[in-house]
Amino acid sequence: MGTKEPAKDAVGLRAVNPVAVPASTGMADSARAVGQLDATVDASLVTLPAVRMQVNARGLALGILAALATVFALSWAQSFVIPLLLGIVISYTVNPLVTWLEPVKVPRVVGTVIVMASIIGALIFGTYSLRGQMQTIVAQLPEAAATFATGLARMRIGELGNLQTMQNAAAEVERATTQVTAEPVARRQRATHVIVDQPAFKLDNFLWKNSMGALGVIGQGAMVVFLVFFLLLGGGTFRRKLVRLSGPSLSKRRIAVRILDDINDSIQKYMLMLLTTNLSVALLTWAAFRWIGLENAGAWAAAAGVLHIVPYLGPGVTAVATGMAAFMQFHSLPIALLVAGSSLAIATLVGTFATTWMTGRIAHLNSAAVFISLLFWGWLWGVWGMLLSIPIIVILKVVSQHVEQLHPMAELLGD
Repeated sequence: MGTKEPAKDAVGLRAVNPVAVPASTGMADSARAVGQLDATVDASLVTLPAVRMQVNARGLALGILAALATVFALSWAQSFVIPLLLGIVISYTVNPLVTWLEPVKVPRVVGTVIVMASIIGALIFGTYSLRGQMQTIVAQLPEAAATFATGLARMRIGELGNLQTMQNAAAEVERATTQVTAEPVARRQRATHVIVDQPAFKLDNFLWKNSMGALGVIGQGAMVVFLVFFLLLGGGTFRRKLVRLSGPSLSKRRIAVRILDDINDSIQKYMLMLLTTNLSVALLTWAAFRWIGLENAGAWAAAAGVLHIVPYLGPGVTAVATGMAAFMQFHSLPIALLVAGSSLAIATLVGTFATTWMTGRIAHLNSAAVFISLLFWGWLWGVWGMLLSIPIIVILKVVSQHVEQLHPMAELLGD
């Protein structure tokens, strides 16, 4: 009996004494120490060391400051960055047309000139062919706005309803209460109303401001055209330079080549999808407006196809404009609602389902990431940001897939 009791005490010491457990910061060493204890020892008596997550507060703060500085710089330099991105995206889209001419022994300079002249000529011809309908629409817009406002005022006058009655009753009660509680001895000083005269409308100032805005748009458009021309003319020059700048090792150059190929393929597929969906919207809108009997259906369909490039905002503008035109033509609110509703239904059907599904299939992006990107870039750059949001997120997804440090971003953006 005397020999067994020290053994029990030794076991108890092994269970309680913290020296018996190796001091380590990892969970694996702690589990190994528990496994080495005697089987008769209760594992609940052993206290495992706490594992703490170390957060680099300085690195996190620097990352947040760098992100804010990047957003500010992009907002400040948008007049330069937006045409640059537009030129790069358009050059990626048009580059296959120039490449297809090279096997036919057409020099790249001649092929670039032919492709650029064909695209610009097609745009000019399409605009010129619809100029009559567009002039009619522009001439009818003031009259349509006045007719629409008159119709709304007539509806308000004819349908006062209970809300107007309640407002009149509330005004009478307030007037009676004010008269009862007013003190007849002390006269209240009336408030002085200040009327600020608005400056008179001057036609020369209006024309000057609009002409300067139009000149700015024309200047940026010319810059985009020249940028696309020089990028197409350079061919693979910039591609080879980027590969060289990626590093001297062969593995880094292979990664750079793979990133550029994936970006090229994704942007070309997306732009082809965008062209297909916009043409579908234009054709379906033309068919619907022709069936309803709306005048200038071709011009409205072309406007719907062009404005569909801008997500959400473009279809809304098209619906409002076509609804006003229909109300002016038919003088009927149900037909105007039918025209606006059909425009929205076609844009929703093609844009929400087809475009979202095809975008996810092309770049393997989830819908939430696409919508968040649309909100962010639209907030930062307005309409141009909404237009460039999907190409930007596609490029970020491709780059993050091939850079190990950016794999968490690829996981967040992926489907």
